[in-house]
Amino acid sequence: MDLHVEIIGNGHPVVLIHSGGADLRQWTFLVSLLSKNYKVIAFDGRGAGQSPSPIKHVNYVEDVRVLMDNLALNQATIIGHSMGGQIATDFALNYPERVSKLVLIAPSLTGFPYSKEFEQYHNKILEAAPSIDKMLELSLHSPTYQVVINSPHKDLVVQMLRHHLERMLEWPTDFCMKWPHPPAMERLEELNPQTLFIIGKKDLADNFRVADCFRKVPNIRFIKIEDADHMLPLTHFEDIYQEITAFMED
Repeated sequence: MDLHVEIIGNGHPVVLIHSGGADLRQWTFLVSLLSKNYKVIAFDGRGAGQSPSPIKHVNYVEDVRVLMDNLALNQATIIGHSMGGQIATDFALNYPERVSKLVLIAPSLTGFPYSKEFEQYHNKILEAAPSIDKMLELSLHSPTYQVVINSPHKDLVVQMLRHHLERMLEWPTDFCMKWPHPPAMERLEELNPQTLFIIGKKDLADNFRVADCFRKVPNIRFIKIEDADHMLPLTHFEDIYQEITAFMED
């Protein structure tokens, strides 16, 4: 296994899948809490943090399976944030026997039709390449970061995002992500594990539309966190910890 992995604590295994534009450092504060009672596995996704860059095609779902196989984890609680939540959802749909419980924090969703405003925001960032400073400025100018940018964790967010943008410009031009078919949006009724869905009340409208899609899931619980934007694993880690532990111990 060539991905960078950090393991801390003992007990029931918990696998953390970070968001796009970040790396395992986004879990710093949550790991310190969860590792008191659980075996916490955090890793840098391919092309992020200290993991190798993608060569061409990347299958993030299969990367999670290989990671668990290498660590001899037959089953674990899977926690994913943003794109990490998208990976976690697809993983749970394709390998339900490997997931004891599923925690989704403001996830994205395979097959979901994002708004024009959302697509324009991301296209604007890409058009600013290769100026990392400009790309960073445009990235941070979004409701996604409206709370965290005024918090003590601003510097960490900027560091992770800058690192991500620098590495992204080095990826091959024919890079693409491979996702299972049919897309998760068409299969949410099949999502078997008990699921906890957490979202900040100040998150993007698109992410609330994604949340509405997840209402098709048979066994799901929704939690909204006050005064939180998309980066709530950094700003509201104690609230998330309380919700996750209550859910896992239920």
